[in-house]
Amino acid sequence: MRVHTIACLAVLAVLAVLAAALPIAAQADAILPTRDIAGARDNPLLKRYEGSFIVGYERKAFGEFRLPLAPLELTQATDHMNNRVHAPRRMLELEGAVTRLVYVAPAERSPLEVVRNYEEEARKAGGEILFTCKGRECGGDPARTTGGGGGDTSLMQYFLYEKDVKDPLLSTGYCALVERMTDQRFSAARFPTANGDAHVAVHAYQPMDSHSCRALAGRTIIVVHLVEPKPRESKMVVVTAADMSRSINSTGRIALYGVFFDHDKTEIKPESEPAIVEIAKLLRSEPSLAVLVVGHTDNVGGFDHNLDLSRRRAAAVIAALVKTHAVAPSRMRPAGVGMVAPAASNDSEEGRAKNRRVELVKLN
Repeated sequence: MRVHTIACLAVLAVLAVLAAALPIAAQADAILPTRDIAGARDNPLLKRYEGSFIVGYERKAFGEFRLPLAPLELTQATDHMNNRVHAPRRMLELEGAVTRLVYVAPAERSPLEVVRNYEEEARKAGGEILFTCKGRECGGDPARTTGGGGGDTSLMQYFLYEKDVKDPLLSTGYCALVERMTDQRFSAARFPTANGDAHVAVHAYQPMDSHSCRALAGRTIIVVHLVEPKPRESKMVVVTAADMSRSINSTGRIALYGVFFDHDKTEIKPESEPAIVEIAKLLRSEPSLAVLVVGHTDNVGGFDHNLDLSRRRAAAVIAALVKTHAVAPSRMRPAGVGMVAPAASNDSEEGRAKNRRVELVKLN
C-alpha cells in the first residue's frame, strides 16, 4: 500500500511540473519579430512604416471590402458570439484585390505617429483622407480586437473575427489580432492608381500587457487593408432558359447567381441582363408556367431588414421582366426569405456569396 501511495505521489508531482511548464511554453510562442513571416510581402502601391515587420498576411485576388466612413453605431443585430453588433451609417462597398497586412512597429512608435505617416503617403500619391477616428470615438468596444463575446462588437470585428485569424494559436500574428488593445487610431483613405482609385484602411493600436502575448506589450500593431481596383474574372456561365426549364421540371426550382445588386440596394446592376434575358426566354417558351421569384440574402444585417430587402429585390426582377421583356406580371409573384434558407455557411465570404441569390420556384 505504501509503495502504491509513493508511486501515485510521484505521478502527481510529474503532472504538476508539466502543468507549471505549460504557461512558459505558451509564453514563448509570441516573440518580437526580426523578419517578415514566410510568404508575406508589401503591396507595391503602399510602403510600410520604416522598421516594422510583417506578422500576418492574407491576399484575395478578388473580394469584397466594406470601408467605414463614419463611427460604428449600435444596431438591432447580434452576431455568432452573442455580441451587440455595431456598424457605420456610411461606408463604401468595394470590390477588387484585397490585401491584409499586419505589422509590428519599432519600439517607441505611437499609433498616432504611425497613422499620420500613412495618411501623409496617401496625400503624396494625390489621395484624400475619407474618415479618421480614435479610441471610443470609433464606436463599439474600444478595447477589443477580433475576440470576445457577450458584449459590443469592435471596429476590428467589423472587418474580421478571431475565427477568421489563420495564424497559429498564440503566435505573434495571432496575438497581434486577438489580444485586447488600447489607444486605437483608424484612418481610411483613397488614392489614384493607373487602374483607378485604391482604398486603404489603417488601424493602429497597442496590445494590453497579458501573460500569453507579453512580448508585444508597448509595441504598436498596424493592420492595413488595401483594396486595389481590379476587374472581376468572369467565370460564371449564364444559366440558359433550357437549363432553367430542366431544373424546374425536375426539382421545382432553380437558383440563379447572375442577378446582381449593390450592397443593401434593390436596383439591378447592368451585368444582370444576360440572366434576365434567359428568364424571359423561359417564360416565353412555356406559356403556362407561373413562378415565384424568391430573393435570398446572407446574414449581414438585421433579420427583418434582410427579409424586406430580399422581397424588394425579387420585385425588382419582376419589374425588369415586365418592363423590358413584356412578361405578363400575373405569371410572377415576388417573395423574400432573407437569410432563412442559406445554401452555404455564412461564416466565410464564399459562403455568403452563395447565399445571395435569386430563385425561381414553380407556382402552378
